[in-house]
Amino acid sequence: MTEDRGWMHSDDPHVVLTAKGMKAMAHPVRMRLVGLLRKHGPSTATRLAEQLGLNSGATSYHLRQLAAAGFVEEDAERGNARERWWRSAHRMTVWTGEDLADEEPETAVGFLRAVLAGHTLTGQRVLDSFETMPREWRKAVDFSDMLLQITPGEAEQLTAELSAVLRRYRRVGAEGPVPEGSEQVSVVVHVLPDAQGPSEPAEGSVA
Repeated sequence: MTEDRGWMHSDDPHVVLTAKGMKAMAHPVRMRLVGLLRKHGPSTATRLAEQLGLNSGATSYHLRQLAAAGFVEEDAERGNARERWWRSAHRMTVWTGEDLADEEPETAVGFLRAVLAGHTLTGQRVLDSFETMPREWRKAVDFSDMLLQITPGEAEQLTAELSAVLRRYRRVGAEGPVPEGSEQVSVVVHVLPDAQGPSEPAEGSVA
């Protein structure tokens, strides 16, 4: 994968995913911990445990594993003898080489399963709050999908073009004024080849 391919590249501070990193992140709890620290800022194992419905001991263990892999780090300015604070070491994670999947296929699948579990949880939370959501935000919620008939090269181009569109909008944590009425919005994009493998174009499919 080249650096300009879609989600695999960003101008934001980021960590390039390695085989070691995939192993560390191939766990739904660790994926959520990193997500919470990136979204809400530094926190303690106790506070994070309350958000995840876990005990602080288990949360501390996962944080130490993430620290060993370079995803999180202690926030020395906030910590003290009684309480350790943690923060995300980077704003985002990027995957820059498909050779990782060739070298560590089982680890890659485990990592992607954790990513997918996080995406699913995000969608479920949106639906759980949908009835009480402000009307203007209910109108903005979108769960659409589309079937395309494209080549692998076109799929890479599609991902890159979608990424370029997203970079025109404000990323959480970016410098600059935040417009009144704005909220954090999760944009989830899946480019998913048919699991059944190559086949003849279905009648009525999108070309």
